[in-house]
Amino acid sequence: MLATLIHAERDIRVETVPDPVLSTGVDAIVKVVAACVCGSDLWPYRGITPTREPHRIGHEFVGVVEEIGPDVANVAVGDFVIAPFYVCDNTCANCRNGVSTSCLGGGWWGGNDKTGAFADAGQGERVRVPLADGTLVVVPGPVPDELVPGLLTLSDVMGTGHHAAVSAGVGEGDTVAVVGDGAVGLCAIIAAKRLGASTIIAMSRHPERQALARAFGATHIVEERGDEGVARVRELTGGIGADQVLECVGTKESMDQAIRSTRPGGMVGYVGVPNGGPELPVRPLFDRNVGVNGGVAPVRGYIEELLPDVLSGAIEPGRVFDLELPLAEAAEAYAAMDERRAIKVLLRP
Repeated sequence: MLATLIHAERDIRVETVPDPVLSTGVDAIVKVVAACVCGSDLWPYRGITPTREPHRIGHEFVGVVEEIGPDVANVAVGDFVIAPFYVCDNTCANCRNGVSTSCLGGGWWGGNDKTGAFADAGQGERVRVPLADGTLVVVPGPVPDELVPGLLTLSDVMGTGHHAAVSAGVGEGDTVAVVGDGAVGLCAIIAAKRLGASTIIAMSRHPERQALARAFGATHIVEERGDEGVARVRELTGGIGADQVLECVGTKESMDQAIRSTRPGGMVGYVGVPNGGPELPVRPLFDRNVGVNGGVAPVRGYIEELLPDVLSGAIEPGRVFDLELPLAEAAEAYAAMDERRAIKVLLRP
């Protein structure tokens, strides 16, 4: 079968790899219907995260179950399923505590799970899913093709944007600012509106992303950054700052922007993968009673909550996909996102 591998900085190749096979009794083989490139995939693509040897890449996919191990009980052959961006059993203490990204038996796509069994990466024609009962979420069928992009966002970006909003405590009538206009930031706008925010400030410099932000619920756009950006947010919030700021980038500059745009007593919800050197200035946080909460998003725990709204059309996170390519053109998908020619690219095997 075909799958995407990263060989080195800016070296993405689609190659023939062995077909996956069942091996543990609790795994499943999923035929991928759609996968995608994540903003976090760009860290190794750009060389910020080193690639020491060629390996499979990709951690977001939806598909149809083709085979199941003899001990799998919650999914069946023929089910359409969503796979979160990690593997989890959904039963251990950490999973029960709502932090399934720290599953005691789980792991990450493209690496070994805690049992030592290899978990295929998501950008391929088929994927062996360890811990299938805990990892996969079944979507009631039939699933029309036009819903596939929205369902795919539940594997990562929609749940991650939601985690930013939940971590910050967004509620009815709140004023929220969102730092980052990538797919996660745009989904954070959806999440903030869904949770009841009345004012949503999107920090974006790109007209096409600004338009999508407004369609998702943003009431104001701020193009400025740094001191000017902070001043503009305060101007829009009666001089004090936003109740909550959702940080969806992961750089030193974006975290600084988020913290300084938050009102005294407010909260930053952060989900940007911290590969750009973000820091927490404890004294300013202390002096202004600003809280910071968030981290890697436990999206498996959010899928059932968000799924009905995607199925009904109440939210349309699939609109973040503004480019669709065949899997064979994965290298172009990475280049398009790296060069900001696309917000998020959907890949069809």
